[in-house]
Amino acid sequence: MIRIASSGVVFLVLYVLLLPPFTSYLKNKPFVEKLGYVPTVSVLKSVASDQKELVAASLVLKVLMYFGGLMDKSDNQFVVPPDYQSMSRLLHGAVKLDPYNMDAYYFAQSFLTWDVKQFKLANDLLDYGMKYRTWDWYLPFFAGFNSAYFLHDSKKAADYYKQAGELSGSDLYKSLAGRYMQESGQTDMAIAYLSTMANGEKNPVLKRTYLTRLTAFMEVRRIEVARNRFREKCGVAPVTVAELVAAGLLSRLPVDPYGGKFYFEPDGKISTTSKFAFGVVKK
Repeated sequence: MIRIASSGVVFLVLYVLLLPPFTSYLKNKPFVEKLGYVPTVSVLKSVASDQKELVAASLVLKVLMYFGGLMDKSDNQFVVPPDYQSMSRLLHGAVKLDPYNMDAYYFAQSFLTWDVKQFKLANDLLDYGMKYRTWDWYLPFFAGFNSAYFLHDSKKAADYYKQAGELSGSDLYKSLAGRYMQESGQTDMAIAYLSTMANGEKNPVLKRTYLTRLTAFMEVRRIEVARNRFREKCGVAPVTVAELVAAGLLSRLPVDPYGGKFYFEPDGKISTTSKFAFGVVKK
């Protein structure tokens, strides 16, 4: 018993001593460096021994600092694309070690969907988390949004939102199942989702990420309202966003915070050349 306690103390002392240089290294490492090789879950579990929660937390910290370092150094734009594949592997390894780690699920949701387009992978990870974090209404809320907005699976979305409503006590999530499939409500749903994410996020880098995307979707909604009014007034759909300004339905051209330009798809849907993501900054 004493020997086990002593080894735990030694481990914690070493962890405290190594954390500052490790943190400094991650902050100052070159952009081109990737997160590197990730051992298998069985190897991680063997090495972690009885310190699985601590090792899992260090893996998540490594990903957060890597991503945050890219964002901080480039003023919200990436000099090179982040190593999303390694980020995903690290976070998946972390939850296998500690399935209760909150940050792993929350951060994985933030980039697996919007940036990597791995919607099913994101929901599989959330489903895994729901088995353990049975009180956490955010996980079914995330999965419900992914199912409705990205996967267009009405039944799954309804089930997830119902679960989120029961856990949170909010009637809003219970009622979403009857509203989200309306095409005109998709942008509103994205705004509601991103607002919830931004309001609940404590990490400043992730919060800024959500607020940037929220700003973009609020501009989309502004265009949608003007587009609908143009149709009512003129009897035809606008061809360009600039027409809405010329018609006095928009006070100014909408600004895409990702640096792109908004335009109309052939079916009238609003898109942007940035695809709602920061591209590589060319020197």
